[in-house]
Amino acid sequence: MYNVLLVDDERIILDGISHIVDWRLHGTALAGTARNGVEALLMIEADKPDIVITDIRMPGMDGLQLVEKAAEQYPDIAFIMLSGFDEFDYARRAMSYGVKHYLLKPCNEAVIGQALDEVREELDRRRSREQFLRNMETELMKVLPHAKEQFLKELVTNKTYRRSDWDDYGQLFGMPIEIQQVRLLLIQLEGMYDYEHLFAFKNIAEYELGHDVLLLSTTIGKHVLLLVKEPPVPEKLFAQIVSVKRKFVELYKIDATIAISEAGDITGVRHMYRETQECLNYRFYLGEGSIITKRDIARDDAGTRANFTIDEERLCMMIRSGDWADVEAELDAVFESLADMRMDMAMAKSYLIPLFVAIARQSGDAGEMNRYLQSIARMDSLQTLQSLRSFITETARNITSDNYKALRNRHSTIIGKMIGVIEENLGNPELSLNWVANEILYMNADYLGKLFKKETGEKFSHYVMKARIRKATDILERTDDVKVFELAEMLGFGDNPQYFSQVFKKYTGCTPSEYKRSP
Repeated sequence: MYNVLLVDDERIILDGISHIVDWRLHGTALAGTARNGVEALLMIEADKPDIVITDIRMPGMDGLQLVEKAAEQYPDIAFIMLSGFDEFDYARRAMSYGVKHYLLKPCNEAVIGQALDEVREELDRRRSREQFLRNMETELMKVLPHAKEQFLKELVTNKTYRRSDWDDYGQLFGMPIEIQQVRLLLIQLEGMYDYEHLFAFKNIAEYELGHDVLLLSTTIGKHVLLLVKEPPVPEKLFAQIVSVKRKFVELYKIDATIAISEAGDITGVRHMYRETQECLNYRFYLGEGSIITKRDIARDDAGTRANFTIDEERLCMMIRSGDWADVEAELDAVFESLADMRMDMAMAKSYLIPLFVAIARQSGDAGEMNRYLQSIARMDSLQTLQSLRSFITETARNITSDNYKALRNRHSTIIGKMIGVIEENLGNPELSLNWVANEILYMNADYLGKLFKKETGEKFSHYVMKARIRKATDILERTDDVKVFELAEMLGFGDNPQYFSQVFKKYTGCTPSEYKRSP
């Protein structure tokens, strides 16, 4: 139902039209009447009718003036003009204000009813169109966030957009089209997280950065992607990014690594995406939770990488010997060289996987070796150099320790045999390291000497001499009539009692004779 205001300075016409027209039949209701343009304008301001039927000729403010003033403030009102003069100028002026219905007086009920029907249909169409647009706008608002996210994904993956395309999408998405420089941010969450955490990071970024900075945001695979406007002072943007990261970590206790592209024109976003992907790969060296830019990932040239080698044979020999201090130093040198090289993750793993296999093969236990070799699959899931370093170092430490224990047991057995040989041959003048190595144990004399000193803390010759003097003191304490030359001969000094006495005094502080006379 549309409300109608009827305006005419002639009361007879005003009353006549008011009563003869069946307003309800034409989908309308007579909301009021006015005697001139001034009174009508006040009623329009107060009641805002849908249709105004007005005479053209009226004192004070005529119908055309009323249409002109009302149309400025209330352009949705439909006007029907009445006039007793069939003059084109009036109709032309009325049409210039959007009036489509111009009726000549006197006009009967049918003519006015027909005009009302036409105006009502026109208003119905207008309302329908407005409702359609409102519905479209509502639906657009629902899908707009998804459309913006999809646009950003396409922008960085498989479409090339020109500047004019961006201007069109900028208007569609309500974003400024005068943007000069932008940056792209690629975020990877670390550790254990749910897919919802990606949306949480995106929402925090949208809130913290605001529409003045953040242009588009989406999730892409396991990452969050943000397109931001480059501010006049870039340091301000970096401070805001740090704030977003800190707030997310505080709320969810999950760290995030952020790769930031260089600033550039919006048409270069695909290149920026590749740049951030490359930056993110270098979290392998820079560590989880870093904020990485192109300046952080300067590469060494391919020639330097080609010269990188690992002396696996040297390292494996150290592991087999159970020397953890040397193994640790060697591994430290390997990983420090890799960190300096800054080669990509795949290249670094191509060196480390064979190294791990070589280390695992140094295990003396076949079952343990297989267990270590099976764990190599873990290396594929390790995404930083530090995590790979910890994994390989722990394996090397365990194998080195096992080898050390095994060697120590073996060495203890050998040293035990050597000590037994010494005790049994104290009177043998031939007793020496070379004699034991060549005649008894059939082993390398230098190796045996080093092993003996490592296990006992003494050189073989010193140990033998102390054992002989200890035996001599035992004999002197148990036997009263033993002669010095007899002791010398009994303990391997042959026919050189003088030398025996000198050695005895060196170790006991007195000669055998003095020792014998002491209480």
